[in-house]
Amino acid sequence: MVVPNWFHAAFGLLRQIEPIIVLEELGSTLFDTALQMVVKDRYANATEPGHSAEDAQQKAITDFYMTNNLIIQLTPIIPALILAKLSDRGWRKAPIVTPLTGYLLSRLILLLVVVLRLPLQVMYGAGVLFGLSGGYTSYWPGVMTVVSLDTTATDRSKVLMKVELLYGIAGLVGSLVSGHLFCLYSSSLGNGTVLLIVSTLLHLLCLLHSIFLLQVKGVSNREPEEKHHLLSHASTNTPVVEAPIGINKVNVALLFVAAILYDFAVGGAVEVLGAFVLKAPLSWDATLVGYGNAAGCVIFLTSYFGVIGFRRCCSDTSLILIGMLSFAFGIYFMSFVTTTLTFYLARALTLFALIPMTTIRALLSQQVPASSYGITLTSLQLALKFASLAYIPAFTKLYQGTLDWFPGFVFTFASIFTVLGMIPISIVGCRSPQRQQYEEI
Repeated sequence: MVVPNWFHAAFGLLRQIEPIIVLEELGSTLFDTALQMVVKDRYANATEPGHSAEDAQQKAITDFYMTNNLIIQLTPIIPALILAKLSDRGWRKAPIVTPLTGYLLSRLILLLVVVLRLPLQVMYGAGVLFGLSGGYTSYWPGVMTVVSLDTTATDRSKVLMKVELLYGIAGLVGSLVSGHLFCLYSSSLGNGTVLLIVSTLLHLLCLLHSIFLLQVKGVSNREPEEKHHLLSHASTNTPVVEAPIGINKVNVALLFVAAILYDFAVGGAVEVLGAFVLKAPLSWDATLVGYGNAAGCVIFLTSYFGVIGFRRCCSDTSLILIGMLSFAFGIYFMSFVTTTLTFYLARALTLFALIPMTTIRALLSQQVPASSYGITLTSLQLALKFASLAYIPAFTKLYQGTLDWFPGFVFTFASIFTVLGMIPISIVGCRSPQRQQYEEI
């Protein structure tokens, strides 16, 4: 029997990483909205001596997220290192399959919390399981490693941005429907059950796909073969940037510092943004929360098209600086948001905010041999995890301390750190390629 060509094409697509990215992000955006609204409902009657009812609720919500996020950031450190080592030894699917198991378990636990009316603190245990599986710390570097191995150094930043674009489109769709799904519920089970069931099923499909369908390419430890692999995928009209035989320590260090400072700003702002939109004067419901999350996902699209447009006349370091400036202006404007309209205006100013981290990862992969992609990208992710141990409590306590006089002060603080992150990137951009020397480790 002759198999149609379209069937071969469809099956070949199913064996790529893209379906996993879509399924995971769809499930995660549904979960994020569900968790945000469940936390709001559970702390609706929170009290705090000397504080108004709304301030007490804000403190309870931010305290929960602070503890939960610290658990999620801290527990993956050792598992992520182990999975990165396995990845660089040829087990490329390990940093993808293992975290997806943790994703599925954490979604299932929140569903049980809602259905069985379990204490919200059970989610701390879910965070531990999620972290021990490697979590996002392993999952995203695993995805980036698989993509990087199949691209040339010249085209890598563009291809990685395509991955971010796909990720953003999936997040946009998931966020837009999440608020509406949250409102669908059985009177016996409560709000969020339909939303969480769909999220759990999506993660189950994602895990099964990664185990049985995903196909990844390995990489040889012999450098000449690595170069041949890169050359074989390059266009004859495109200048080829060969993989280095050593590690450019100075550039790697500068890129790490810039990434940490920028992640400190972005992560700190996002840490309190979820609680900020739930309080007056915004006072969002589930539908508006979903739309707000969708606005954040639109940035994936605008950042992608920004890379396509700017890379014709800008270097990678210039792209990073453009993205950082975009976020700095937008998050500063967020400090003064008092209406839903001005919130979306602030979001619009951050339209290139995702360019920096993706381009930094692409630049990092150009500073190390292909056989070290996994450990390098995971080391960056771990560095960001350690930074989160500082910014999560710092931004949470700063937000709680300024609730009465200037709730948006944390966003001004984030804009300052963004500007600081631009300094090491400027140094990388000023370093002439002729003066850069690779020092082998």
